[in-house]
Amino acid sequence: MSIKKAIFAGGCFWCTESTFAKIPGVTEVLPGYIGDEAYNANYEAVSLGTTKHYEAIEVSFDDEKVSYKELVEAFWREIDPTDPYGQFADKGPQYKTGIFYLDEEQKEIAEKSKKALEESKKFDKPIATEILEAQDFYVAEEYHREYYKKNAMHYEMYRKGSGREDFLTKTWGNSCKI
Repeated sequence: MSIKKAIFAGGCFWCTESTFAKIPGVTEVLPGYIGDEAYNANYEAVSLGTTKHYEAIEVSFDDEKVSYKELVEAFWREIDPTDPYGQFADKGPQYKTGIFYLDEEQKEIAEKSKKALEESKKFDKPIATEILEAQDFYVAEEYHREYYKKNAMHYEMYRKGSGREDFLTKTWGNSCKI
């Protein structure tokens, strides 16, 4: 087994965590913060927008079972890649989308995937998701981890009420399901 890591910012980390946790070959998904040098990243500061952090997830995966490219493809189907202001009900720089590469191979895969999505003409607006070099990843507070399990009813209401679920179903149909 060869465990690697990937980092994605897709708006609310509860939503992206729950999706990636279901992918065969993913061994762990941690919600957290990335994109700023501040060492004291925490939910209060990030959600208020007082840092430059994004809400993000760190995905550990067995690359013999799932490839980084497959994870990037799953990421596109979990977000609105055309929204430069956040995701669904969550607006602000902390909810913008981004793929944070950890090495040159990940950067190349992410850039090729983004270009293919742009060329597919799937969306009428430009792809706003940035591809950025990863900085330090700060794991979120314990109460955010596996929120979709610990608070399932609230999570499901949030996911639906935010507009994410309807957008994904309308845009991708059943192909958005893992």
